[in-house]
Amino acid sequence: MGSRLTPMLHGKGRSAPSKTGEGDDGAEHSVRWVTAPTRRNEASYEYEFPVSRIAPMRLKANKTPSQRELAIKLRVEKSENQGFFTWERRRLLIHAAKTALAAALCWWIAMRFGLPDGYWGAISAIIVLQSNFGATISASRNRIFGTLIGALLGFFFTLVGTLPWNFILAVLAAVIVCGLLGLRSSSRLAGVTICIVMLVQRGGSHWTLALDRVMEVFLGIVVALAISTLVFPDRARLRLRDGLAKEFLVLGTFFEAILEGFRGSPAENLPALREDVLAVLRSNNQLLEAARNEPSGGPGWREGLGMISQFGRSLFDALIALEFSAKDSHEDRYAQQLEPALGRLAIDIRAGFHYIAECTHAWRFHIPPPGLHLEEDIAQLEARMAEVRPTGFQFTQAEILRAYAVQLHLKQIAQLLRASRVETSRAVGEAQK
Repeated sequence: MGSRLTPMLHGKGRSAPSKTGEGDDGAEHSVRWVTAPTRRNEASYEYEFPVSRIAPMRLKANKTPSQRELAIKLRVEKSENQGFFTWERRRLLIHAAKTALAAALCWWIAMRFGLPDGYWGAISAIIVLQSNFGATISASRNRIFGTLIGALLGFFFTLVGTLPWNFILAVLAAVIVCGLLGLRSSSRLAGVTICIVMLVQRGGSHWTLALDRVMEVFLGIVVALAISTLVFPDRARLRLRDGLAKEFLVLGTFFEAILEGFRGSPAENLPALREDVLAVLRSNNQLLEAARNEPSGGPGWREGLGMISQFGRSLFDALIALEFSAKDSHEDRYAQQLEPALGRLAIDIRAGFHYIAECTHAWRFHIPPPGLHLEEDIAQLEARMAEVRPTGFQFTQAEILRAYAVQLHLKQIAQLLRASRVETSRAVGEAQK
């Protein structure tokens, strides 16, 4: 739909009535012709350009059955028949059963081999056994280093000076040593071990107490790792994969809510959605740290998880910038001239978020998304902007700047979505198509 120049004689012109038609994307648009006077070659003209209004997009309205199934599986949407044993409750029951089993097994082994303070093994197992294998490895490493440092320093300082000064120096030294070795998470456990070795009154030497303490902690760690590996194993990398897929679905919902404010009434749940995205990002960051501690799960999985996680954070930053640019712009008329190219790019971006979520859940990134042409959408939007640029004198500078900022952020988001698929595919070593 192009613009047109109509001659205006003696200052009289005409205005075209509103029309309704279909755009290039098959969607029905309400079109209004706006007139503006101009002069060219000593003649007066009426410059007319179309303004199309498109209803705000709804992310949840057009979901296919497979898309809704993925959203339910990743716990973005709730199933109609969840029952009492939801996924979270089943996971909680499994973790509780594994913890109880590890503690009981440690106690039984300690009694079987005559360890004097076997309950310390059960305590260690309860502390280090986490909800996934990677987090259990991380907690075990922190506890064993803390115990070894605390036991050595506790025994050494019992030979130097008397209480309470040697005890104070031992705790001070433990915190400093752990900090210098990059084991800050182990410093508290080192202090606890020093307290046991130096302050607990028990028959035998301090060296025997320190050795028993290390053996009991080793017992708890070995049992916890065995239970985490063999009984209903839960891998951090698999949870992170699903968490990243959920992240992209939530980012897509956040994107749709931002555009509601740009193309209609502001979404009431926008602050809540922003907090949901932040919560998912924090959870995935913790899972990423835990996943790095797990043994290899295949070629390129660490690089792939790190890559898609980094793109998720970059997309969130871009969405925050888009939210700021779209603020108080729902009545702007200049941006409406960029339709249908602007709307087509926004719709494809929305679909792109869900496609990346599907790729992440299936862990396959090499197949280009069918029906999505983000690069073509960007080229069409740039062409449309060049076409409507001469009409800018009819609008306020604030409207024009907001429209340019919004389209720049949309192009950035589209480029990030495309790069997230391509770069992650390369990171995991897939053959490109």
